[in-house]
Amino acid sequence: MQAVAEPSYLNIRESKLSRWQLIQTMLQHFWKRWISECLPELQIRSKWLKRKDIPLGALVLIVDQNAPPLHWQLGRITAIHPGPDGVTRVVSLRTSKGDYKRAVSEICLLPLEMDKED
Repeated sequence: MQAVAEPSYLNIRESKLSRWQLIQTMLQHFWKRWISECLPELQIRSKWLKRKDIPLGALVLIVDQNAPPLHWQLGRITAIHPGPDGVTRVVSLRTSKGDYKRAVSEICLLPLEMDKED
């Protein structure tokens, strides 16, 4: 997440692009398809499996379909807002740019081990 993002070449004709720009165009096209097709499949959404509760203080990526690679924000969960049925659907996040409320479907929980206080 330290790399500099390339400008978007998706709206430029391929005949006007250099070889590097053409490779970046393919990368950007792959990224757009991965976000819309693969990422939702990776998140568990089975109604027969009991969901694990989202832990307070967990580190997450905030999904932004319009952002280029390496520009998704990292956030930490500061509050959990369960619905009337007790299922968490909205969380409050703190990022470097401020505090936000996002739906659980718009975040990706990073698989990090959290310290357990016993």
